[in-house]
Amino acid sequence: MNSADKIKTRFNKLQKRLRREMGQAIADYNMVEEGDRIMVCLSGGKDSYTMLDILMNLRRSAPVSFDLLAVNLDQKQPGFPEHVLPEYLQSLDVPYHVIEQDTYSVVNRVVPEGKTTCGLCSRMRRGALYAYAEEHGYNKIALGHHRDDIVETFFLNMFYGGQLKAMPTKLKSDNGKHIVIRPLSYSREKDIAEFAELKQYPIIPCNLCGSQENLQRVQMKKMLEQWDKECPGRVETIFNSLKNIKPSQLLDRQQFDFENLTQQVDVDMTKRSHPIVFSAMSANK
Repeated sequence: MNSADKIKTRFNKLQKRLRREMGQAIADYNMVEEGDRIMVCLSGGKDSYTMLDILMNLRRSAPVSFDLLAVNLDQKQPGFPEHVLPEYLQSLDVPYHVIEQDTYSVVNRVVPEGKTTCGLCSRMRRGALYAYAEEHGYNKIALGHHRDDIVETFFLNMFYGGQLKAMPTKLKSDNGKHIVIRPLSYSREKDIAEFAELKQYPIIPCNLCGSQENLQRVQMKKMLEQWDKECPGRVETIFNSLKNIKPSQLLDRQQFDFENLTQQVDVDMTKRSHPIVFSAMSANK
């Protein structure tokens, strides 16, 4: 088998895996239903490109009919290549729209120098995307978070927030008017990265926060990568544990009724029983 055949074989294998994983995630959490209008958020990164690609692929053979709209938020970052996404999306059989909103200037003005910009930036992005979805009648919003993002978020919340909380595959939006879905929830980042490289997507780097190497999330990513090297399969096991929670084995009184977990004394039994007396253990001679 020559080099070209090997690349083609690897590509087909990755595509089938990503299709299978996305299809399973969609089925497990009922992410897509008949008549859905899904707004696919496209950032220009490997994850969102792959999400749109696989969603379009699945739609061709899906048992239900649904609409897709690719949406990008142009945050007016200096040097942002405005032509890249429109040119790419015009080559696909999918409608698209670019929202123009200068969140970059706001974030840089409000957040002190040296501080993390992600919190404010993500809130402003969500606001702009939710507003567009509501105005144009899209009931589902698809985000490109994958399995590694979910596990990283779990440890971020545990280490820095004191909560056992991750990133759900499906949830009601902050404004209560949309369902947010994460179709790549079952897929590994390294598979997505390799698939994106083979597809040669026109990747657009995030200059606003992508270079902040001291972000807590970056540290979580490094920790999980190290674990995966030392003990292959550990991250997958952690992810699976998030789908297999036992509230009675934890300490959250809101999730399990410990207060009313009681056992009454059997009065009749205490009257009939006699104390058990153990003979003294004989010492070794």
